[in-house]
Amino acid sequence: MESLRLMGNWPVREAAGIVVRRDGTVAGTYGQVEREFTLASVTKPLAAYAVLVAYEEGVFELDDPAGPDGSTVRHLLAHCSGLAFDEHKVTAAPGTRRLYSNAGFEVLGDTLTKAADMPFAEYLRQAVLEPLGMTATSLPGSPAAGGVSTARDLALFAAELQAPSLLHPSTVATATSVAFPGLRGVLPGYGNQNPNDWGLGFEIRDGKSPHWTGSLSSPGTYGHFGQSGTFLWVDPAAGAACVALTDRDFGEWALPLWPAFTDAVLRELGGGGQA
Repeated sequence: MESLRLMGNWPVREAAGIVVRRDGTVAGTYGQVEREFTLASVTKPLAAYAVLVAYEEGVFELDDPAGPDGSTVRHLLAHCSGLAFDEHKVTAAPGTRRLYSNAGFEVLGDTLTKAADMPFAEYLRQAVLEPLGMTATSLPGSPAAGGVSTARDLALFAAELQAPSLLHPSTVATATSVAFPGLRGVLPGYGNQNPNDWGLGFEIRDGKSPHWTGSLSSPGTYGHFGQSGTFLWVDPAAGAACVALTDRDFGEWALPLWPAFTDAVLRELGGGGQA
């Protein structure tokens, strides 16, 4: 894909990108797709998928208590447990505000570890990474932001999201639809959003502005970006997903480049999810 060549203009030393269609075929690649990058918060969708596998396996229910008083597994996945960004401190009642929370995903990790009697990283490996053949992906750090992977591996995950094999399609549909609709909150790096819609571990595009995806991205686009200069989006209307990994932290440089890149990819795929 010619659009992937735009990554060569990004002010980074190393970048890798890949576009994968709904049927799992690769539409195009850029850079060293086997190179390992730190994922930062792109770890969260992987962690969420492990939590959802645990739910389907009966380890716990999504509405079981977890985290602060009144909070559940579902609240934690949807960033509305009331926990602060990076502290295990309650700053709102569960279900009242969208408070993006690394601490919440750490609580999720602890909850699964205790319920499954298995370290979270090992559960993730056995339940998600190994079945999908993601042999270059690992979780040496927090389930909130401690993952390491390659564009090639994340393309396998992107294919799974579009045609689930590890989860029932209805579970994935729930996870990638708005949970607790109508909540306002801050989208890190992009300011206040009303509403600030999220699914269960996945951010939902909807009508957010500004946003890290493109003007052609359909409202149903979902995914995540990371502070390490990484992102993964799936656009159901376009029938494709895109992974971009870099070695430069997210910042002002990404604000104009990522949406323009996404729009170029969507045009090349056939006009974009909005068409």
